[in-house]
Formats: sequence, structure tokens, C-alpha cells
Amino acid sequence: MAGLGLTPATMNLPNRLTVARFFLTLLFVVVLSTHWPYSRTIALALFILASITDYADGQIARKWNMVTDFGKLMDPLVDKIMMAAAFICLIPLNMIPAWAVIIVISRELMITGLRLLAASKGTVLPAEKMGKHKTAWQIITVLFFLGVLMLREVAGVKFPRHHVESIGWVLIAIMLGFTVYSGFGYLWKNRKLIEGV
Repeated sequence: MAGLGLTPATMNLPNRLTVARFFLTLLFVVVLSTHWPYSRTIALALFILASITDYADGQIARKWNMVTDFGKLMDPLVDKIMMAAAFICLIPLNMIPAWAVIIVISRELMITGLRLLAASKGTVLPAEKMGKHKTAWQIITVLFFLGVLMLREVAGVKFPRHHVESIGWVLIAIMLGFTVYSGFGYLWKNRKLIEGV
């Protein structure tokens, strides 16, 4: 762990928020996978809280010069875990098709593999700006579907299926566009790592 600069001194606030997001994600999965009263509403609240930590840790790290190798590696990795978990949980709830989730997860696994390859060569690849836009659209997409589930649960609101599907497909298309574009862009920018294998 020393290679990541992980010491008591480097477990600063941004890194603690990253770790907290990981545990919030685990709790989110447990809650959304149950049939407890208001489980959808609680899951939405947990996902919003996790998303806030995603925004906050980066802002704090840059503003207060708290950027560490641990944060550069783990922040985007925990982001991927959070989003993959959310999309997978939405499949059995008939909110998003499995093939779209496969595209998202495949992209994330490719980029994670690239980061591991870089780490094996002593290099830490930080998240790119386009990757942040991708994550933002993924979060928006998940929030939309969780919001639909929450309104059904709390207020008994049943939106016309074609309205939900129309908006959902637009969000999925935008999200997948950023996901694929940012993924190939990241691979191209760091192609020398792959060429050297």
C-alpha cells in the first residue's frame, strides 16, 4: 500500500470521503435489493449522498492541495464500483436493459485494466475531464430511474410507461455516448502504455 502513498497522514478528508462512498455503495445495493418499506426511497437517498461525496472529494482535494496517489487511483475506481452497482441493481427492476449495462461495465473494466497496467509501471493515471462528464450523465440516468421508483413507492404515482421509456432512452443514449467516447479517448491518449506491452 506504500506505493499508493497510503499512510495515516494521507488518509485526508477527500480520501476518507472516497472510502465512505464505497461503503455507501454497499449499503445502497443491500437496500435496493430488498423489499423493505420505503427501500426505494432510502436507496435514492443513499445514492444522492454517495454522489455528493464524489463531487466533494475532488473539489476539496484540488482546492486544498490534498491530491494523493491513493486518491488518483481509488476515486475513479470507487466511482466505477458505485455506477456499476447501481446499473446492475436496476436491471431486475426493469429500469434499464442488460446490454446497456454490459457496455458501461466493459468500458470501466478496460479503463481499470489500463490503470493497473500503468500502476505496474510506476505511473498513476488520474481521471480525465471527459470521464467526469461521463460519470455525471451516468449519475443523472440512475437518479431518473431511482426517482421513478421512489415516486411509485411513496406517492403511488404511476407514470405512463411510454413517457418513462422515452425519457429513459434519451438519457441512456446520452450516457452511453459519453461512456463509449470517453473510454476510447482515454485509451487513445494512453496508447503508448498498450503498445509497450
